[in-house]
Amino acid sequence: MISVACPCGSGAAYAACCGPLHQDAQPAPTALALMRSRYAAFAIGDGDYLFRTWYPRTRPDAVGLDPALTWTGLEITDLVAGGPDDDAGEVAFVARWHTRSGEEGAVTERSRFVRRAGRWLYLDGVHD
Repeated sequence: MISVACPCGSGAAYAACCGPLHQDAQPAPTALALMRSRYAAFAIGDGDYLFRTWYPRTRPDAVGLDPALTWTGLEITDLVAGGPDDDAGEVAFVARWHTRSGEEGAVTERSRFVRRAGRWLYLDGVHD
């Protein structure tokens, strides 16, 4: 069996990293793990996971993914709380992308997460 690296950049195989979270086999244990798994969901085009892990009061009616973007890397730049014993946390990151036409760019965001009923959810984010 071929071991495919997880798009989140952890260095682990997808099947042992974000895969179980995407398949609802286990919840993200921390805000950082949820952040990484949401990035991986963007990278593989799993809009259902993005929708399920978005706080209901702040999520859009639908999550649209741009098929022209290829996500190429995630860099975590700051982490505030969001551990297994916290109910809130923040993760700052830079997510890089490119298009088929050669355009490149990055999204820089400070995301806020909350834990409800034992599950971490993406609340919202501020783009730099």
